Amino acid sequence: MNDDVGGAKERDHKKLGRELDLFYIDDEVGKGLPMLTEKGAAIRRELERFIIDEEIKRGYQHVRTPDLARLDLYIKSGHYPHYKDSMYAPIEVEDEKFMLRPMTCPHHFRLYQRMPHSYRELPMRIAELAQLYRFEQSGELMGLQRVRTFCLADAHIICATEEQAIEEIGKALDLIEYAAGVFGLRKGAEYFYRLSLGDRSNAEKYYKNDAAWEKGERLLAELLNQRGEKYVEAKNEAAFYGPKIDVQMLNANGKEDTAFTVQYDFCMPDRFDLTYIGDDGAQRRAFVVHRSSIGAIERLMALLIEHYAGAFPLWLAPVQVKVIPVSLKQADYAREIFSLLRDAGIRVELDDSNETLGKRIREGKMQKVPYLAIVGDKEKENRTITAEGRAGKAGSFAPEDFVSKLKEEIANKTL
Repeated sequence: MNDDVGGAKERDHKKLGRELDLFYIDDEVGKGLPMLTEKGAAIRRELERFIIDEEIKRGYQHVRTPDLARLDLYIKSGHYPHYKDSMYAPIEVEDEKFMLRPMTCPHHFRLYQRMPHSYRELPMRIAELAQLYRFEQSGELMGLQRVRTFCLADAHIICATEEQAIEEIGKALDLIEYAAGVFGLRKGAEYFYRLSLGDRSNAEKYYKNDAAWEKGERLLAELLNQRGEKYVEAKNEAAFYGPKIDVQMLNANGKEDTAFTVQYDFCMPDRFDLTYIGDDGAQRRAFVVHRSSIGAIERLMALLIEHYAGAFPLWLAPVQVKVIPVSLKQADYAREIFSLLRDAGIRVELDDSNETLGKRIREGKMQKVPYLAIVGDKEKENRTITAEGRAGKAGSFAPEDFVSKLKEEIANKTL
């Protein structure tokens, strides 16, 4: 990411989001409540498909749980006492109080408890792309980076032993590093690790169990050291229920944000009585890992808009190809190419407006479309297209060959 002042300003996701028409924040809808346009929604859809498919391949069970729950659930979990200032006010219905959820942990724990589980089933990786709600202060809101509702790529891993929990934390870091690599983010350059620690003396903010904090923080530090990771330590940045490993990135304004996170939890298994049946038939206390593989989709979109300066790789680009006939004489053939690409699953636009060819090509480049498919008399006669990529002409193709080229580039998630 270019970090000079001019470059940073040009990469600011709020500026590019407006210029590329990716998202819109409307005062009548509310502050911190961004709406994704068709183009922005296309990016989000690709990110969601990517991470769900990858997590299922890695043994995660993807579930869906409600966006709200009874207030009692969050009192039991400890989220309401610790985070009530950043939660929306309770909603009272039929003499019961409900909360818009700030996180999914309690939902997933209750889902786990719907039946007894054996040690043979563990670790159980319960994952969800969950819509969450947090009342951020007005002064903290910023574009897609800090919002009041967001979709988190969340998961809770129920483990049989402490050793299994640490192993799962390592696997979660492997997933995070794999996903970051797919996005073209380099460790040490675009992101770095932070070990977020608690404060034993602050019983109001952190769950009181000094021995567990000591052990949890030591185990995470040992894991990072065993992996040969460079990291910084940050006191008073842990979750209330345990220490965590955060993946930190800098946005275009130079502000540090937590993008992804893995958390070790020694509190919730006690609060929710999370157990499993051991090999001796006895009930045993489970261990829990919280992790977010690609973080909040909105924040990730903001980071990627800035990282790519809006020029997304083909698989993520909201419009992958723009078909441009040289004149109205080729309009029918251009529509034929447009239909072929659309039917092949390519996100494509047709620009057969009355503007000059030069202006339409410039507009396609300003919108940072990966490929412009130019159709003139020669192309119409030969049943070909001339493709122009961001780096210049990509060549002349038969339409079917162009589709094959695009599909290969998309499948490989070429940067």
